[in-house]
Amino acid sequence: MGRIAVIGAGMGAMAAAARLAVAGHRVTVFERSATFGGAVGGFERDGFAFDTGPGLLHLPAVYRDLFVKTGKEPLEGRVELAQVDPASRHVFADGTTVSLPNASRGGVVSALDAALGAGAGGRWGEFLGRAGDAWDRSRRPLLEEPLRPDWQVLGRDPYPALRQRRMLRTRQARTLAEVGAWELADPRLGALLDACALSYGLDPRHTPASAALLPYMEQTFGSWYVRGGMRALARALYERCLERRVEFVFNAEVTGVVEKDGRAAGLQLSEGPSRAGGPGGSRAVDADHVVAGAGASGLGGLLPWQEGDVRPEAAEGAPGRFTVLLALRGARPKGTVHRTVVHSPDPAAEAAAVFGGTLAERPTVTVLRPDDPTARPDDSHEAVTLTATVAPGGGPSGIDWADESLRERHAETVIAAARPVVPDIRERLLWREVLTPDETGRVRPPALAGDGGRCLRPSNSTRLPGLYLAGGWAHPGGGLAHAGMSGALVAGLIVEGEGFRGSQ
Repeated sequence: MGRIAVIGAGMGAMAAAARLAVAGHRVTVFERSATFGGAVGGFERDGFAFDTGPGLLHLPAVYRDLFVKTGKEPLEGRVELAQVDPASRHVFADGTTVSLPNASRGGVVSALDAALGAGAGGRWGEFLGRAGDAWDRSRRPLLEEPLRPDWQVLGRDPYPALRQRRMLRTRQARTLAEVGAWELADPRLGALLDACALSYGLDPRHTPASAALLPYMEQTFGSWYVRGGMRALARALYERCLERRVEFVFNAEVTGVVEKDGRAAGLQLSEGPSRAGGPGGSRAVDADHVVAGAGASGLGGLLPWQEGDVRPEAAEGAPGRFTVLLALRGARPKGTVHRTVVHSPDPAAEAAAVFGGTLAERPTVTVLRPDDPTARPDDSHEAVTLTATVAPGGGPSGIDWADESLRERHAETVIAAARPVVPDIRERLLWREVLTPDETGRVRPPALAGDGGRCLRPSNSTRLPGLYLAGGWAHPGGGLAHAGMSGALVAGLIVEGEGFRGSQ
């Protein structure tokens, strides 16, 4: 079988590496950092442990399939996976709160009716029904198959928006924000929708209505937590790769893809500075196939090839996450909800700030409080993570996250927003750690149908034979589940050839 060179040790790249190794290929992963996992990072100090990337897993079937296909031991044999119930608690600007059960549409409808008033749950349930139609129409070509040559068919929005009488004519919602305003009516239901989109790095004001399948996916297939955090999932995948004899080379700077006879033939690696202090050299690594899982930034933009016909959104348009890690004295109160979302009083203004390069005065803040003994030194302490979607750093429309005073001011804003959830947060605080997009990178949104294909991602195969793309910046886009899907698609294309159309 062939030699495979993989650029980057993110989840999509490792998913491809494990599958390719099982198929008999010799796989080597080149990672420029000192560890694996990509955006699935972690932070540890004084016995406290935190996820610095995704905090929950949706569509766990993707990783269950990966572990079954790459070894006899299933996913649950490597990690402890548990449903989070309730899936989330929501605190709205008017003080209303609601807890939504995990993977129960009927339970969600009842909870919303009880908290927001009769009819609210019914409107949300009907919306989820339409979102389910969009899921059924687009799931296979959007998520389970390589991007088809006639990808333009995915430019049509699959969401069956209701016809509305607006401004003396009949109209249908084209964006997620219009779905919230026109079909859900209650601004609190609209806030649920907006916050979900924002958490995936999407601007609800301009994102196609098909993004409705994201809350549908979460509320249908559930939210799951891995004991030890998502970093434990990354470690399990890394170990599975090692068991399948995948070789990892860390601190390896890939500077380009080698092209020979019209196809990818290996990688160019930086050798670093010479012993005499002069400029470093480089060396070539031969390969029969190359899998780029690091994104264009992982290659410094030095790509001697062109991507497929579908182009990603401009990198400067992708938002990031502002994260505050809190080490608290005192036990986690009994009955504490794992995930609480404190909603902004003005979601439209928040979106305008995030995608306009400024800071929202009152952002939507997600509070994660896992009941996980591995995340704290003992039961007399608690680890809490606060996150908000923010504009990235750098560029004319970015934020200077290197400004320490700005970081501290926004940390205070985020902590203040979390006080309805952790009212004694300041009295219990031992220390805090602030992470910005400069440390954690940008949010890679999932691929979506509609809007003429603007929200699709580059295809897994490229115009350069032998070169493939995996991970959040390639089809089918960002997120833990989507990254795992991209790895499966790349492996299928290499093993079965360009005629591969996905697993049946």
